[in-house]
Amino acid sequence: METKEIIFQLRTKNGLSQDELAQKVLVTRQAVSRWENGETVPNTETLKLLSREFGVSINTLLGAPRQLICQCCGMPLEDDSLIGHDSDGALNENYCKWCYADGTYTYSNMDDLIDVCVRHMVSDKFSEEQARLYMKDLLPKLDYWKRYDMLSDNGQFEEFKKQLIREINALHIDGLPKVEKLNALVGKYVNLAYPLPNGRSIQFLNDETTYLGNELESQFGGSRCFGILANMDFILVCTYEAGGANPELVLYKKR
Repeated sequence: METKEIIFQLRTKNGLSQDELAQKVLVTRQAVSRWENGETVPNTETLKLLSREFGVSINTLLGAPRQLICQCCGMPLEDDSLIGHDSDGALNENYCKWCYADGTYTYSNMDDLIDVCVRHMVSDKFSEEQARLYMKDLLPKLDYWKRYDMLSDNGQFEEFKKQLIREINALHIDGLPKVEKLNALVGKYVNLAYPLPNGRSIQFLNDETTYLGNELESQFGGSRCFGILANMDFILVCTYEAGGANPELVLYKKR
């Protein structure tokens, strides 16, 4: 689709008149009309406002002329829901939400990132060794790792992860192995519904938020494993079966 069609569809989908959209992005109604007629295209600053208003990337507004990939892990950003956000909530088309969350880069160690990526890449046609070699070749070519000294936070986020790990291990939960690493996890994929005594269920996470967490096998053996999730505000520990089935909340602790 062209930009004119995309803006029209987004405007009508959100129930906005041309006047209402114009007010939200600080232009005239006539400007919106010209966009939708294909006479003009919004300038860069207005595209940023439209991106924020509709929750889509500028690339999408322009008809997806570029193939976006995360400049930290190399993931194709085929859908706007995969894109990370700046601290002000704006979409950042350079990164996925696993590598960049609310203005924070979640990986500062290339080997840690490779370990995470390889687990999702191994298949019948792609061995672990092949996946690891591929990522070791790819990552140094990506912008984040090329400019790491400029973009990194001098280890502040890594220190925060270490502090979380210390707090989790200090809980001494029976059966939970010592936590060594926390990885970026998007709420949508780990937001389990925990049963309550009254028969209802509760979810603690926001599907769009990126958390830190890990999955560990129980020291007691069996089919259940531990799941850990945390951020600045809380620590959550649960157990579940394969695929997140039959989850049970072990601990939810405010920090």
